[in-house]
Amino acid sequence: MKQEPRQLGLDVSHGVSAGGMPFSAETEPSAQASPKPIWSDLMAKVCEHQNLQDACKRVKRNKGSPGVDGMTVDELDTYLREHGPDLAAALLAGRYIPQPIRAVTIAKPDGGERILGIPTVVDRLVQQAVLQVLTPLLDPGFSEDSYGFRPGRSAHAAVRRAQAHVQSGKQWVVDVDLAKFFDRVNHDILMGRLAKRIGDKALLRLIRRYLEAGMFARGLVTDRHEGTPQGGPLSPLLANVLLDEVDKELERRGHSFVRYADDLNVYVGSKRAGERVMAHLRAHYAKLKLAVNESKSAVAPAPERKFLGFTLEVTGGQVQLAVSKAALATFQHRVRQMTRRCIGQSMTEVIRTLSDYLRGWYGYFGITQEQYRMQNLDSWIRRRLRSLQLNQWRHGRVIYQRLRAFGINDRQSRGVAQYAGRWAWLTAHHANSVLPNRYFTKLGLYFLFKK
Repeated sequence: MKQEPRQLGLDVSHGVSAGGMPFSAETEPSAQASPKPIWSDLMAKVCEHQNLQDACKRVKRNKGSPGVDGMTVDELDTYLREHGPDLAAALLAGRYIPQPIRAVTIAKPDGGERILGIPTVVDRLVQQAVLQVLTPLLDPGFSEDSYGFRPGRSAHAAVRRAQAHVQSGKQWVVDVDLAKFFDRVNHDILMGRLAKRIGDKALLRLIRRYLEAGMFARGLVTDRHEGTPQGGPLSPLLANVLLDEVDKELERRGHSFVRYADDLNVYVGSKRAGERVMAHLRAHYAKLKLAVNESKSAVAPAPERKFLGFTLEVTGGQVQLAVSKAALATFQHRVRQMTRRCIGQSMTEVIRTLSDYLRGWYGYFGITQEQYRMQNLDSWIRRRLRSLQLNQWRHGRVIYQRLRAFGINDRQSRGVAQYAGRWAWLTAHHANSVLPNRYFTKLGLYFLFKK
């Protein structure tokens, strides 16, 4: 349902008219106006027409579910055309009030739960517009060893950096996991760090309003006094602002480390050195009112820990990337879900969905040198598909007829049909010749093993 401006956080009943706001390039201050430092006059840049248009495109590209008002990303273009000037006016006048965020609980791979806060589409638009202005100003000052959610950086670059540290001989890692980091960010401390970098008080007030926006769950809105909810475009940048202080301290002490968002690995030469670093980090995080998750943090040999889904294995003096056991378990669980017998899809549909997942998974984990593992996973996947195909045909007579239609000789077809109806998984192990690899290739199956 289409929302009115007031329902989307706007109060346009008073104040400067929309026509006088810098929503378009023609309304920007002239060159004769008194110059102001860019760091102290940022809200006008947030509200520039092109910046809001770019933010709209990014929010639509990222998709995502609606917030508490039910508005979808597909409605954002229309909203911006009709209410863009009023939105800019409310932001510049300090009258814009973010809506509560919608709580969404998702399962974590380790069995726990994570609560995401989904802002409304319009709030995501405004946050994205703020992000586009702040990133070029704040990002260059962050540590070179910080890789999470930064332009031109990636998880692959982070694990490669970690690999280089271990290859250099620092084979002990201080693996730090912060307890519910995004839920426990202290607003006052974070705003204090931002105020050192940003001189625009209007923008600072808007950011605090986003931090304090209520959480809507089970029909009730709960006030929030800490945390920066995952799900909003600004949260990763705010996390980097807060944690950069720890990065700079590690740099000052000459440590080798890699941080990706709230995942931090410090590489040292011995267990004793690692324990000293861990004690220092506990104290420093405590000053930020953050706590180390002791059950998930450790000082250990680097190959015994995982980082961003990878482990670092030392073989013959060389450090190589490998897929972690936890990442493999998650992968196999997903494949089982997509190839379960009761899925109710044709083999073509199953393979299309499965191949999309395999392509994305290999795009991330394919940087490892574990071709033997990829080959074994391919064999396991094809066995599951053979079992599924035999189960879909189900009855021995149908299996026999289908195999004969594929050109399989009478003896083989009868042999498979005799047992496949009851023991599809066991039979699939011996069905390579009747359902060969080329059968799945024709159906478009993506293969992990690259010859």
